[in-house]
Amino acid sequence: MSDLIAKAASLDARDQLAKHRELFALDDGVVYLDGNSLGALPRHVPGRMADVITREWGELRIRSWDESGWWTAPERIGDRIAPLVGAAPGQVVVGDSTSVNVFKALVAAVRLVDRAGGEDRDEIVVDATTFPTDGYIAESAARLTGKRLVAAAPGDVAGTVGPRTAVALVNHVDYRTGRLHDLPGITAAVHAAGALAVWDLCHSAGALPVDLDAHGVDLAVGCTYKYLNGGPGAPAFLYVAERHQPGFDSPLPGWNSHADPFAMTPGYAAAEGAARGRVGTPDILSMLALEASLDVWEGVPVEVVRAKSLALTDFFLECVEAYVPEGRVTSVTPEAHGERGSQVSLRCVEAHAVMKELIARGVVGDLRRPDVLRFGFTPLYVSFADAERAARVLADVLSESTG
Repeated sequence: MSDLIAKAASLDARDQLAKHRELFALDDGVVYLDGNSLGALPRHVPGRMADVITREWGELRIRSWDESGWWTAPERIGDRIAPLVGAAPGQVVVGDSTSVNVFKALVAAVRLVDRAGGEDRDEIVVDATTFPTDGYIAESAARLTGKRLVAAAPGDVAGTVGPRTAVALVNHVDYRTGRLHDLPGITAAVHAAGALAVWDLCHSAGALPVDLDAHGVDLAVGCTYKYLNGGPGAPAFLYVAERHQPGFDSPLPGWNSHADPFAMTPGYAAAEGAARGRVGTPDILSMLALEASLDVWEGVPVEVVRAKSLALTDFFLECVEAYVPEGRVTSVTPEAHGERGSQVSLRCVEAHAVMKELIARGVVGDLRRPDVLRFGFTPLYVSFADAERAARVLADVLSESTG
């Protein structure tokens, strides 16, 4: 045990991101490993929001749409997220929820394919292991567009897509297991079949390099309240590759995506660029909280974040192996770095009771029923000492239970 405690101290002393921990509101004595569900609060955000509420809303009121830049926030914040997902400016817009953006992306992708002469492409391929909302939305999009839904495990997508495929929707990281899927390879296979690729980045944006532009991704969506620390219910983002923007036909053509929204004309004319992904009035309070939260990313290369993420998860697994009684947990997260996101999921028979006790002892993770303990490692504020303590407390809890 003392060797691993010493190793954690040594790793923390060499950590390039260690100083970033001070930027977050974290409780002494608590190990927070649930940033893959809700990121921690950056300390400066409450002050920024106080100004938004008291001055921008309370004093300037309607003038803030122009004078405080409220109107341009969806694109401005999108351009701040863009480098974190490997996108050039002008391709990311912020607003609405992940579910709404998945719907927009899927239907618009089908319409792009149909207009390019692909009306005979009557299938939407969906990740069979997807987060449920993506599956629900894909089913609805298929009904709306007259397509058929085909489920395939991410590793089987390349062999499933073909001449009947219009669009494939895949999660970059599996929310249960933390498995990282092959975005470049799957995207290339989808394109080789003549279809479009839509990616869900909820569990990868802010945790690892995505490189949307470099890999030719067509459309992508992601949430901002996990590794981007935007706050509960923070607006999601939508990526529309520049080459697709002129033909992007949103199924939700709200007034905010109109070319001249204040003309109030009865006919719809789409705006240029990523603004076509807007719908209704932006949710300004949560959007500006997100914008402030992104300040913690200033000067932080995603590659450095990825390196620490892999080191953290490696070390946590090493500690689990050393501390936890044999046979009590089994990792369902891949060992290979190229197949791992930024979480570790452990299968445990008594998962619900174990996580409840872990939280009571100051180690906060979460679970996915029926038997998976999830631990998310957010490199900006999780330390190696946190990883060691979490494994040690887990071992204590399991040693005290009957199993």
